Amino acid sequence: MISHRKARLILEDGTAFTGSSFGFEQSVSGEVVFNTAMTGYPESLTDPSYAGQLLVATYPLIGNYGVPDDAVVDGLPSNFESDRVQVTALIVSEYSEQYSHWNAKLSLGEWLKQHKVPGLFGIDTRALTKIIREKGSIMGKIVFDNDDPGFRDPNLENLVAGVSTDKVITYGSGKTRILLVDCGVKFNIIRHFVSRGNTVIRVPWDYDYSNEQYDGLFISNGPGDPKQCGTTIGHLSRSLNQELPIFGICLGNQLLALASGADTFKLKYGHRSHNQPVLQVGTNKALITSQNHGFAIDPRSLPEEWEPYFINLNDGTNEGIRHKTKSVFSVQFHPEASSGPTDSEYLFDEFLKTVKSEK
Repeated sequence: MISHRKARLILEDGTAFTGSSFGFEQSVSGEVVFNTAMTGYPESLTDPSYAGQLLVATYPLIGNYGVPDDAVVDGLPSNFESDRVQVTALIVSEYSEQYSHWNAKLSLGEWLKQHKVPGLFGIDTRALTKIIREKGSIMGKIVFDNDDPGFRDPNLENLVAGVSTDKVITYGSGKTRILLVDCGVKFNIIRHFVSRGNTVIRVPWDYDYSNEQYDGLFISNGPGDPKQCGTTIGHLSRSLNQELPIFGICLGNQLLALASGADTFKLKYGHRSHNQPVLQVGTNKALITSQNHGFAIDPRSLPEEWEPYFINLNDGTNEGIRHKTKSVFSVQFHPEASSGPTDSEYLFDEFLKTVKSEK
């Protein structure tokens, strides 16, 4: 029988849980958030938007299908959303030591240890999620023995700088060139553009792309407070004075709003789950989406030449904006979600159709 070292999860309000370790044994701290997906933990754990966060999986059993290999296809790992595990820690109710899947190469615990990320099981995740739902955003820490790391609010840091690329990388060989500002891009976004026959030029979050040649501009997802990305906002403000099409996802939606002169705010809870319903404004068209964000746009602050594109049907918050006369739009949800749903995947085609017509 495997012996597991004990550790405590302590919330900033004093609530404490004791669990057993199945990952890397190191004390850490960050923002405690939860995800409601039943499958897709390789996607979630490698999503850069989770940087700085202790992720709680609400589905009871995690680890039963292991972790796939890290084979690289066209310059990207084919089964993950980045080149490493991005969460600060993983918290689950039940961890399955035994895994079974045709594509599995190692256990979830072995994978977390490889990437030096702690994992705890035996935590009452229903009770923990209830606390988060009642109190909203809350900081927490995982403590081994007496090694107390203190509480850390990752939203006060520029998390984007830690997850963005540090060099210019090109993917694909299509005639249409998409310049992608990497604020913590999920690799499936790049796959979507390349699979549609485009060249993607991936640049760092603070890169001055004013001298680059491209046909369309894309602003990626990423972690933390968008207001920490002042350099990106400045570059994007100048891009809005041009006529080239622009598309943003998640953090890219918030950065586009800030570049336009609008404002953003911290959500009490955040949206981190599959199957979030959104409505296209002015229509009866609803989409089921995957989401992962803790900030949102204040639609009341949008300048006159902008309008809301989508709204969340659960809480009425903004889920996208678009310019009234230019080919510029963005969405808060994830059309590229690799474990689904795929209702909004057509937005890539809409953007590329505009890029090619204006080219």
